[in-house]
Amino acid sequence: MNSTRDPFNLRSKASLTAPSAFSLLQNAANKTASQAVESTKQAVEATKQAIQDSDMSFAIPRNVPNFENAQRKFEDNVWSKVTGNEQGLPMYKDKPTGGYGYSGGAKGRRGFMRSKRGMGLIALAVLGLIYWLGWSRGGTAIGLESDEKDRGKSLASKISGSAGGKKSKVDWEKRRLAVKDAFLLSWGAYEEHGWGYDEYHPVSKTGRYMAEPNGMGWIIVDALDTLMIMNLTKELNHARQWITTSLDYDKKQDVNTFETTIRMLGGLLSAHYLQETLPGLKPENANEEDMFLEKATDLADRLMGAYESPSGVPWASVILKDGKGEASHADGGASSTAEATSLQLEMKFLAYLTGEAVYWEKAEKVMQVVDNNGAKDGLLPIFIYADRGTFRGNEIRWGSRGDSYYEYLIKQYLQTQKQEPVYQEMWNESLNGAKKHLLTYTKNSHLTVLAERPDGIEGHLHPKMDHLVCFLPGTIALATTGGIPLAEARKQPTWGKQQEEDMQLARELTKTCIGMYKVTATGLAPEIAHFELDDPPKMYRTEVLASKSNLETDIPEGEGWKSDFNIKQADAHNLQRPETVESLLYMWRITGDDIYREWGWEMFQAFVKHTIVEDNGGFSSVSNVNTIPPPLRDNMESFWLAETLKYMYLLFGPNDLLPLDQIVFNTEAHPFPRFDASKKRFKTGWERIPRDEKGNLVPEKVEEATATASKPTSI
Repeated sequence: MNSTRDPFNLRSKASLTAPSAFSLLQNAANKTASQAVESTKQAVEATKQAIQDSDMSFAIPRNVPNFENAQRKFEDNVWSKVTGNEQGLPMYKDKPTGGYGYSGGAKGRRGFMRSKRGMGLIALAVLGLIYWLGWSRGGTAIGLESDEKDRGKSLASKISGSAGGKKSKVDWEKRRLAVKDAFLLSWGAYEEHGWGYDEYHPVSKTGRYMAEPNGMGWIIVDALDTLMIMNLTKELNHARQWITTSLDYDKKQDVNTFETTIRMLGGLLSAHYLQETLPGLKPENANEEDMFLEKATDLADRLMGAYESPSGVPWASVILKDGKGEASHADGGASSTAEATSLQLEMKFLAYLTGEAVYWEKAEKVMQVVDNNGAKDGLLPIFIYADRGTFRGNEIRWGSRGDSYYEYLIKQYLQTQKQEPVYQEMWNESLNGAKKHLLTYTKNSHLTVLAERPDGIEGHLHPKMDHLVCFLPGTIALATTGGIPLAEARKQPTWGKQQEEDMQLARELTKTCIGMYKVTATGLAPEIAHFELDDPPKMYRTEVLASKSNLETDIPEGEGWKSDFNIKQADAHNLQRPETVESLLYMWRITGDDIYREWGWEMFQAFVKHTIVEDNGGFSSVSNVNTIPPPLRDNMESFWLAETLKYMYLLFGPNDLLPLDQIVFNTEAHPFPRFDASKKRFKTGWERIPRDEKGNLVPEKVEEATATASKPTSI
């Protein structure tokens, strides 16, 4: 039997440590009924000792949700007021949608443990767990207690039992299992109250379709890879059955091109990849092995209509039934720059799997059109017209509507085995542009901040960071080392002073992002943070400063490092976003520093403590991270399941489960027409217009390159 620590049998040697209560329970669940009796006795003793040794710092959540239908004003002119009941797709980059305190402690627990009543209750709990772990769940990994009313209590107790301390070694496996339990609680609530709906409202225990009939499986498809990584085969089979029998895209509904690509197309492609990569995940019927890929191809063919604009920049929306692209209904009809340039990983991977180069060509053409605008120092305005292929305005930011353009540059380079150097070149330009124009420091503690330029590069510096910006520190580390451990990267001949500085920048930006969590009353980050700067501000381009604080939590509010943060009421909501924990995962995998795991555990505890919904509702986004208990927004975002909990699970797990440097095209096993076998490199479909030493376009080359761009790509 595969161990809990190694669900896919990826490691050759099992752990030699003493069995935990969890492992004993799982073993018991997979034995015969007679064998289970004896194993249960062992599990009872192990559980008894584990509870005695743990710091029971959490108890049952006791809080009545706040049903106030709060509204917030979206940042700047981009966002509008919403209640969570609007029609249309939830926007990953922008849209918010509408906690619980813990009491009690460890008093008297030893006496309780020694009592007959205590032992009896433990035995009942163990038997309940055995039922959930084996007889009911069909052998899937550790689940929740059988008592439906006790799921939140079970999760809280597991968290407290995994807390560790200065004198005890942290059990990261228990922490990983606690994350799995949080996922199962969330997924179970959705299965019970919102199955098939594209939106799930955990407080009211309702849902909503975004397209009729039967919706698009927004939550189901987005979470497929998490189900697979956690080896939740029962839940995966349920999801697969729904996709097989209920999911179709023949709907007269306009959907956001970007959101549908990254969540639906990406979800299907990830599932196809993982079922081929991780053992035991393929369907029993071999005829169903390509189901995810077939659904992905059908969806992509409909999305292709979005690229049929005069410029090649995709329209913001597309009607699924007929594949007709539509301009944005806001922002003067302009598309978001981040959305238009964050489609390439999915479309290129689909081209790789199917051998159909058209997916690759359409997505790559967008990068050429965008780059031909010649944005100074690699910093792009956040809007672009699909019909003209030119930018709208000159606002610069790496937060909403700008973020994933930069993220996808380096990931495209890594995805194709570093055989498209144009994307590394563009990444380097953009990062250097950020260092020159955007990176600054807070007034008191010199925390590193990636600010904004609302009026363009030459305009004023706006000391504001979206939580979305927190993808950046991990991405810098990924770009600097290529995803391999830092110790190995330092041995390479290309390593030098610049790489050391970039890794330090990644560390400092990670600290700033964690500060966004630690500065609030709940320990949850706001959607946006503003910062106090010097006047004039200190800039990274003139001096590289180290932060002067370790983010001590005992600092009074408004003093020390906390005085550098300004959380405005309109920005104080938390949408369960994944950017910071994704960076923590990359930083942990690359540096091996336990601080990133510890910070991730603190985040997870805060989510459980303040966002869990009573009566097995799941988890909810919240309206104010500085209010205890925070008002619940009555929405569980799909990326809570698809990304936030997944990254936490991987953060607390072994490094050889999905290594960072492994998920690339294998051109030997799966040849692709873009790949030139004789030269062992990908054929780049376009060439950049030459730049001068300042990074500006060479004028005489612009017209020539623009004319070339309008011609079909040759492969």
